[in-house]
Amino acid sequence: MAKRVSEKIKLKRAYEKPSRADGTRILVDRLWPRGLKKEAAQIDRWLKEIAPSTALRKWFGHDPERWSEFRRRYKTELRRHGEELREIRKLAREGPVTLIYSTHDEQHNNAVVIRAALLARS
Repeated sequence: MAKRVSEKIKLKRAYEKPSRADGTRILVDRLWPRGLKKEAAQIDRWLKEIAPSTALRKWFGHDPERWSEFRRRYKTELRRHGEELREIRKLAREGPVTLIYSTHDEQHNNAVVIRAALLARS
């Protein structure tokens, strides 16, 4: 039985060691992770255009108190990135996909919102 798309889309910090189980590694941040060499990151795709706008990223500032509003605003931004979302969904139908992000907060980041958007339409 084939895995569901939800089981194939994972999240991982850029600073965690890459593994084969990651499948296609997609960096979803606008900025390259600080201090991380490209060879060590083993990023297959960098979809910086799908990342939150600079204004939204700065407004959020990774403040969990702003999470609910950040999610709402970012979902609105994601509506303009249907092509990138379709591309990720297609890759997930073919094999595992890991959305790579650099923030320390594993629960309040843009990759969480992207994954939720992907699963809502898978």
